[in-house]
Amino acid sequence: MNIYVSNLSFNVTDDDLEGFFAEYGEVSSARVITDKFTGKSRGFGFVEMADDEAARKAIAELDGGRVEGREIKVAEARPREERGSNGGGGGEKRSFSRNNSYNNRY
Repeated sequence: MNIYVSNLSFNVTDDDLEGFFAEYGEVSSARVITDKFTGKSRGFGFVEMADDEAARKAIAELDGGRVEGREIKVAEARPREERGSNGGGGGEKRSFSRNNSYNNRY
């Protein structure tokens, strides 16, 4: 199961994140997401656990817990949504036109 962890302190490392979940079962991977330009934490991460039952127990017990004074949120990760081909949200092209007297004259 893939688990989403948010509201992490910017000091939390991959190893720290793995440690939070290791007492509930085997952690396949733990990764704090970082900004691609600065390399600094973005305050959230993902943990993958092979045993779904252990993962559910970890979610139930860790959600709302405090790490470095911050209340973390822990939930089953949702599948990543597909983005449109234009790279932005929405997926459809939109055009802009102005209906005013200036445009109507030319």
